[in-house]
Amino acid sequence: MSFFSKQFIDVIDWTEPEEGILSYRYPMEDREIRNGGQLTVRDSQLAVFVNEGQVADVFRPGLHTLTTETLPVLTYLRNWDKAFKSPFKSDVYFLSTRLQTDQKWGTANPITIRDKEFGAVRIRAYGIYAYRVGDAKLFYQKLSGTVETYRVADLEGQLRNTIVARMTDTLANSSIDFLDMAGSQTRLGQEMLAALQPLFAELGLRLENFVVENISLPEELQKVLDQRIQMNMIGDLGRYTQFQVAQSIPVAAANEGGSPAGVGVGLGAGMAMAQQMMGAMNPATTPPASPAPPAPASAGTASGAATKFCISCGHSMPKSARFCPDCGGAQQ
Repeated sequence: MSFFSKQFIDVIDWTEPEEGILSYRYPMEDREIRNGGQLTVRDSQLAVFVNEGQVADVFRPGLHTLTTETLPVLTYLRNWDKAFKSPFKSDVYFLSTRLQTDQKWGTANPITIRDKEFGAVRIRAYGIYAYRVGDAKLFYQKLSGTVETYRVADLEGQLRNTIVARMTDTLANSSIDFLDMAGSQTRLGQEMLAALQPLFAELGLRLENFVVENISLPEELQKVLDQRIQMNMIGDLGRYTQFQVAQSIPVAAANEGGSPAGVGVGLGAGMAMAQQMMGAMNPATTPPASPAPPAPASAGTASGAATKFCISCGHSMPKSARFCPDCGGAQQ
């Protein structure tokens, strides 16, 4: 009796021993299921009965008594009558329907897109997604099959390549400029979710969530963009120079041994240099040079007539006179 009791199964259930298991084949070698036996399917599980490689009955969470009434497809395939009471043999698979979260995706190679502002641009993208087993029959037929234990890792490469292929099409056909993509990541994620859900459904999976975490340029293009951003941030060179000068005042004043005069000279030289730079960058706006001041007039020309001074008495006299009208002294 001990020998025979080991051949029949009264209770069938399964608890996941670790993370990442999508499908598990219940050990049935040399054993049969007793008619009227109990099947326990826990929340976040499905149980699939397979007859000679063909999916028969699928059980959802709950406690099930295995009879011809609860196994209609298997009863039909085996041609059992309603009074069938004998033990029977069937392959039983448990599928985990838990949400498989934090699944990562990313573009191994840059994707080339057309951008209105930059022309052809190569970008990279990455993020996360979450899915679960949705259709037990499709999942068994197209993915897990008769594998004893089918894991998330066994499916990871297939899903990642599917996502990247669809991402390439979505970004290539997107009307969003690269500089606006950072603010449109949520929108892109929703577009990708809608585009990928039918592809996941074909495998018996249900895509629940899709997130675009980051869209970036390759390193060499990022450096060029950074330089352009810096130039745009500088904007008006004159105002930028004034800002730099204002920032340097506290530093110069804090230097030991520095004098106010020295600080002023340095600031003046900085402003002069800035004006020269602005003039070189934009010659059309360079202010005209100020005209040279006129030479100071002599005492003689100030009165409107040419005069000179007597070499003897110093009295003012006409420049053309040869003798001083006051002292009569001869002039050279």
